[in-house]
Amino acid sequence: MEEEARKLLEEGIIKKVISPGRGELSTFPNGTKVVFHYRTSLCDGKVLDDSRTMGGRSKPMELILGKKFKLAVWERVVITMKQGEVAEFTCDNKHTALYPLVSQSLRNISAGKDPLEGQRHCCGIAQIHSHHSLGHKDLDELQANLQPLVFSIELLEVLPPGSFQLDVWAMTDEEKLELVPQIHEEGNMLFKKGQIKEATEKYYNGIACLKNLQMKEHPGDESWVKLDLMITPLLLNFCQCKLLQGQYYEVIEHCSSIVFKYEDNLKAFYKRAKAHAAVWNEVEARADFDKVLELDPSLAPSVAKELKAMEEKIRTKEKEEKGRYKGLFNYNAQPATATTVSLL
Repeated sequence: MEEEARKLLEEGIIKKVISPGRGELSTFPNGTKVVFHYRTSLCDGKVLDDSRTMGGRSKPMELILGKKFKLAVWERVVITMKQGEVAEFTCDNKHTALYPLVSQSLRNISAGKDPLEGQRHCCGIAQIHSHHSLGHKDLDELQANLQPLVFSIELLEVLPPGSFQLDVWAMTDEEKLELVPQIHEEGNMLFKKGQIKEATEKYYNGIACLKNLQMKEHPGDESWVKLDLMITPLLLNFCQCKLLQGQYYEVIEHCSSIVFKYEDNLKAFYKRAKAHAAVWNEVEARADFDKVLELDPSLAPSVAKELKAMEEKIRTKEKEEKGRYKGLFNYNAQPATATTVSLL
C-alpha cells in the first residue's frame, strides 16, 4: 500500500484513506465495472458535485475500466481501492482539466437532459480553451481557473468482466447503432402499455446513444444527417411522452429544434401546437395548427377539435379571472357614516 501511495504521489495524487475496505484488492482487468459514490470539492472545501444529492437523488457513478473515460484520473484512483473503502484523493491540475466538461455531462444526466448538451463539436481540451460557457457559474469559473480538486470516493462494487450487462454508454459505436432500433421498439411497447415514464427513459437513452455518435461527425455531413434522421423519430416520441406528462415548454423547445431543420415535419408542428395551446400561447398555437393544415389538409377535423378545446379553455380562464377580480374596483360602495361626538 505504501508503494502504491508513493506512485500516486509521483503522479500528482495524494491519497488519504478514510475507512479501509474489505477483502483483497482486485486486479481490475479491462472490462471491470466499478460502482462508486463521489464528492468533488475544491481544496478550500467548497463542494462542486455529490453523487448522493445530484439531481435530488442518490445515484452512484458506474465506470467500465479500459473504455477511456474522459476523466482518466477516476480510473487511476479506484484501482487502488478495496470494495467498501472510502478515500480522499487530492489531484493536481493535470488530472482535473477536463472535470468541468465531465461535471456538465453528469449534471445533464441527473436532470434528464442530453449528456452532451451545450458541448461544442471538438475535443475536450479544445473546449476547455474555447471559453465557451458550460451553463453553470461554478464550472465556468473552474474552467477559467484550473486548480487541484479533491475527490472523495466510496467504492461500492467491483464487478468482473462478463458478470453484468453492458450499459449503453460503455458500448462501441457499432454496438450502439445495433441497439438503437431495439431501444426504440421497447419504448413503443412501453408506451402502448401506458408506461409513459418508462417509455420516456427508453427514448431518451436512444437519443443519447445517437447524439454521442453524432458528436463525432461534422454537422451537415452525410453521416451526421443520417444519424439526425434516426434521432428525429425518437425525439418526437420523447415529446409525445412529455406532452402527456405536462412538460409543455420542453416539448416546445425540442419541436422547435426539429422544425428549424425540417420545415415540413408535420408531427413536430402538431405537437408544438398542442404544447403552445396548453400554456395559453394562442397566437403561436394557431400559427402551428395552420401549418399542420397546410402540410396535411386531411387533418382539418382533428385541428378543429384542438382549436375548439383551446378556445373553451381560454373562455373558462377569462371567466375565472373576471370572477376573481369582481368587486375589487367597485366604487359604488357606501361610505362609512361619520360619528358625532358631543362636547357637552
